[in-house]
Amino acid sequence: MAADAPIAALAEQVVARCRELATVSEEPGRLTRPYASPAMARANALVGGWMTEAGLAARVDAAGNLVGRRGGTDLHAGTLLLGSHLDTVRDAGAFDGPLGVLTAIAALQRLRDEGRTLPYAVDVLGFADEEGLRFGTAYLGSRAVAGTWDPALLALTDEAGISLRDALASFGAMPGSVAAASRAGEPLLGYLEVHMEQGPVLEELGAPVGIVSAIAGATRAHVRFTGRAGHAGTVPMALRHDAACAAAELVLAVEATARGVDGLVATVGRLEALPGAPNVVPGGAVASIDVRHADDDVRAAAVADLRATAQEIAAARGVQLSWEVRLDNPAVAVDPGLTQHLAVAAQAAIGAPAPRLPSGAGHDGVALSALCGVAMLFVRCAGGLSHHPDESVAAADVVVALEVLDGVLTALAQEPAWT
Repeated sequence: MAADAPIAALAEQVVARCRELATVSEEPGRLTRPYASPAMARANALVGGWMTEAGLAARVDAAGNLVGRRGGTDLHAGTLLLGSHLDTVRDAGAFDGPLGVLTAIAALQRLRDEGRTLPYAVDVLGFADEEGLRFGTAYLGSRAVAGTWDPALLALTDEAGISLRDALASFGAMPGSVAAASRAGEPLLGYLEVHMEQGPVLEELGAPVGIVSAIAGATRAHVRFTGRAGHAGTVPMALRHDAACAAAELVLAVEATARGVDGLVATVGRLEALPGAPNVVPGGAVASIDVRHADDDVRAAAVADLRATAQEIAAARGVQLSWEVRLDNPAVAVDPGLTQHLAVAAQAAIGAPAPRLPSGAGHDGVALSALCGVAMLFVRCAGGLSHHPDESVAAADVVVALEVLDGVLTALAQEPAWT
């Protein structure tokens, strides 16, 4: 479908704004925007200004999330939530997160420019923490909105020893009032998120957008092998208790396990030998293990198998094993009604059924699923590249995403409850 001039211009604006926002960073020369940082405050101000230009009433909630509201014509019709996150990983790209926020703003700007109204209200949410970069735990912003914020989180500290409590206070928030960001109990129509795919599937299929069928569950474990350090030149090979060799075996086991199960992905993203000297047999080794699958039973079985394998490796090598689960998020089922609206709108936009695919990455929808139904639209990205400065999406694909969003907004307005 050829794009008309106004929507094409909006799509170009979304891409340009993503790149402009990418200049707002805590680190010169690369994009790093952590929770409750001065860069996040500047990002909220910039995006808040764009919300205002689009006719939204912008504010920052008690958890530091940016919220832009468009009222509906029926005060009893409830609210649809749109958005994504504005924080980043370290040395990030411009589109992971902000694409969903800025596409939502553009969709509502289009409604305003065309003089169209909706019976229900729409809130665009720019979540302040999805990546977990600063405090090591994800979804701080969306958990606050979902009403699942744990006050114990305020004791978390960053690498500089600054507590989350103090960081929020410096940010201008009220640490003791974060719960006020909760939307629990409100009449919500659901949460819809547009996000770059972060993978190569849509590009391989030649599809501009895809419908998320589920968000994979994830388990992260911190694994430590403790052996015996010794001199690299004097301890015979047969008498060594080398923790690094145990970790190396486990790395290969993680890869083999994931390759043997359809849809399973597993990664060792951190690997460290201790004490880390070239002439010392490693007496310790630390590894992180990340396991994901859209079926929680499959994921749990894989994690159990890997833990048993780690125990066997440790016993065979005469080292001790410590296995600590640091994250265990269940898979999230998407809302069938919202997802069907996405599918119908996507088929109308591209002239064929949009592919359906699970999301292996976590998203704010994981936390929001405790509050309301969630649905997601993926947008094709170049080379499947994400969490990288070179990540990119095409304006032509953003046009399709805007058409899909418009179709969903229109379909929801035509449901029997409003007509």
